[in-house]
Amino acid sequence: MSGWLFEHGICAEGCGENLSGSLGPKLMQGDHQAPDGFYDITTDQLNPNSSEYLAFNTGFPNAFDRSLGRTGSFLMVHGGCRSVGCYAMTDYAMEEIYGLVDEALKGGQEKVQLQAFPFRMTAENLASHAGDPNLPFWEMLKAGSDAFLATEQPPRVAVCDRRYVFNSALTGEFNLSAPCPIGIDSTPIAGVLQPSREISASASAVPPNTRTVAYRTADPIAQKIQESLRGIY
Repeated sequence: MSGWLFEHGICAEGCGENLSGSLGPKLMQGDHQAPDGFYDITTDQLNPNSSEYLAFNTGFPNAFDRSLGRTGSFLMVHGGCRSVGCYAMTDYAMEEIYGLVDEALKGGQEKVQLQAFPFRMTAENLASHAGDPNLPFWEMLKAGSDAFLATEQPPRVAVCDRRYVFNSALTGEFNLSAPCPIGIDSTPIAGVLQPSREISASASAVPPNTRTVAYRTADPIAQKIQESLRGIY
């Protein structure tokens, strides 16, 4: 099972009144933002007894988030149709998502990569947000998204110099805050250290067809999931 991707615009049609936060990453506990970035889902993050039907923890804050001092806890992907920073998927969609994640982990897969983006990481969508203080951060996320689409495999993710690096030829643990080792093929992302906390964005500003979607590439069950969700989103 390859990585899952989630996009903002949380919940199914008819749940717009329950959208949480605005475009931009989660920065601190209580800001009602949903996480953006790359997260690993493991067995101990699954909660089959959630009050929101089914749920799993995103793992926020990850190493990248911690390097920037971002705070928050219990940021979940769950059923239901309400969110204050989680990804609410509806019970029907969550049953499909949770089941496949659980099946992959029980089948011996160590983890499932979750990629959380504010919108589809296309050049056109980024251009539509030119001037947004979060654009450098989103450009960094696009590098990981592009790696996923190019290889149809979850990218290897590392963190150094307070930024993500993807599919580096170098392996091992890097210093989260120190300059990246020589040989890492990645471009520094200016401005990522202080994303704006005051971004005015509305659901109408999100490009069409960018409401919450969950999908996998390079997986025969992906088409079944997309067909199942087509009538919901």
